[in-house]
Amino acid sequence: MKKSPKHRTLRIADQIQRDLAELIPQEIRDPAMGLVTLQSVELTPDLAHAKIYYSVLGASPEVAARIFKDKSGYLHSLLFKRLRTHTVPTLHFIHDQSIERGLEMSRLIDLAMQDTAPEKPKED
Repeated sequence: MKKSPKHRTLRIADQIQRDLAELIPQEIRDPAMGLVTLQSVELTPDLAHAKIYYSVLGASPEVAARIFKDKSGYLHSLLFKRLRTHTVPTLHFIHDQSIERGLEMSRLIDLAMQDTAPEKPKED
């Protein structure tokens, strides 16, 4: 059974995520970066571009985005040495806001539940 090209794309995206998760703490030693977690990697079908979704703890997303923009070429060259593919995609780092949105939604639900909760009768 022949594997589809989509399966290959997913395998390469997973490998890029694993490699970058290892390379970022080793190679980017900027204390302003905070703790970065790579959420996912999406590749274009032609493997020319990779969107790397990340979340950051202990730093502002804007600072992390600036550092990633400055270091993306360096990380690309390090990936080139690790991946066994003909081309290595151009890296585009995107701050993943889904965690923050989820926390905000949870907070709003808790707030709404407090407002609609029946009050306990007062005992004399």
